[in-house]
Amino acid sequence: MLEERIRKIIQQGEGIHVEFKRCRNQVNRDVYKSICAFLNRIGGYIFLGVEDNGTITGINPDSLESIKKNITTTLNNPEKFNPPLYIIPESYTIDGKIILFLPIPKGSQVYRCNGRIYDRNEDGDLDITNQGESVYQLYLRKQSAFSENRIYPYVSISDLRSDLIQRIKKMVIVVNPNHPWGTINDQELLKSAQLYQRDYQSGKEGYTLAAVLLLGKDEVIGSILPQYRTDAILRVFDLDRCDDRDDIRTNLIETYDRLIAFINKHLPDPFYLEKDQRISLRDRIFREVISNLCIHREYMDAFPAKLIIEKKQVKTENANRPHGHGMIRPDNFTPYPKNPTIARFFKEIGRADELGSGIRNLYKYTKMYSNGINPKLIENTIFQTIIPLPQIAFTTEKIDITEQATEQATEQATEQAHIFGIDENVYIKLLNFCQQPRTTKEIMNHLGLKHREYFRSQ
Repeated sequence: MLEERIRKIIQQGEGIHVEFKRCRNQVNRDVYKSICAFLNRIGGYIFLGVEDNGTITGINPDSLESIKKNITTTLNNPEKFNPPLYIIPESYTIDGKIILFLPIPKGSQVYRCNGRIYDRNEDGDLDITNQGESVYQLYLRKQSAFSENRIYPYVSISDLRSDLIQRIKKMVIVVNPNHPWGTINDQELLKSAQLYQRDYQSGKEGYTLAAVLLLGKDEVIGSILPQYRTDAILRVFDLDRCDDRDDIRTNLIETYDRLIAFINKHLPDPFYLEKDQRISLRDRIFREVISNLCIHREYMDAFPAKLIIEKKQVKTENANRPHGHGMIRPDNFTPYPKNPTIARFFKEIGRADELGSGIRNLYKYTKMYSNGINPKLIENTIFQTIIPLPQIAFTTEKIDITEQATEQATEQATEQAHIFGIDENVYIKLLNFCQQPRTTKEIMNHLGLKHREYFRSQ
């Protein structure tokens, strides 16, 4: 049980990654200094309602919700805490007393609390704001720890897709109508999202690998990471090769879209009610799986990410910089972001949950989807997720998906071609070519067209 694990951590006492704070009716200001210091060092655990010697004094139950709200509000206020931090304070009852548990990840950026920079050592939280060498070393640690922060000074905003940035603005407004990204210009959005940074070792500044992966044009991504791809495979009947495949080499926003589409194309979505409301178990599960595949991958590794649908399970694999080894379960899981900037971006657009809560939901909904069987999440240099499938997922008879789709398209081709005023043979040729997503340039080359305006008019 998680409560027992927390009790053991408290019994071990304070250290470089554990801090106790007295908290009865309100949050002390030094709590935020400790959070900042943990983020700037190696992360760790902060417990509110516990004395320095490990004695649990607890939090006043009447003040619990206001304390939680104060923490959430302060950590999301860039004037008090920058960059903003998204964590969920978790309350537990130990020996009949309420405590708050704050799991603090290792931050990918240099964090400031009220304009000051704090670092952590065995003696506590240190204000290093005016210590030039210490600040310099801190920036070096951050640049080397997360490959998503790697700066490419020759990448310009024209190498990013402006249409995708406009789409992001619309997506954040759906999640939060008052989100500042919806109204600021493109350059300000990219800086706010920490996609434009400065390297304090070399003095260079520019767009990061995270910016290229999230919003870059395909040719730019391919130039920087020629090995980058995500492979979606259906291997149910043809075990030597595959029944269907999508070789994805585009930005992470559209990679997510195509992986979701691949899942929806091939997996059932059984009827399920939660509190008298129908929900999609398939969407709840694979939204988390695919987000994790995009967010927590080590992109400098040449190992391609894979999503493989088999007869009895769906398996994902991706290169990983492990923070521990072995099976991950909700009761032994400590949230640790592998690419915090990408993770935050996905959360802002509504494609990821708070760090840690997604794992609990994945276990909850997989058991319902898979006849009581739990998922498997295996942390190693290659991270694996295994989702067992219900017995009804596939019939015993092979269905030729490509043949079926082509047959249906041909039947409709004459009618659709007349509607759009297009030559029937050209229309069939275009339909067959677009069985996989294609860019405008690829379609024009396939049809032998050179003028973009003429193509659009047709």
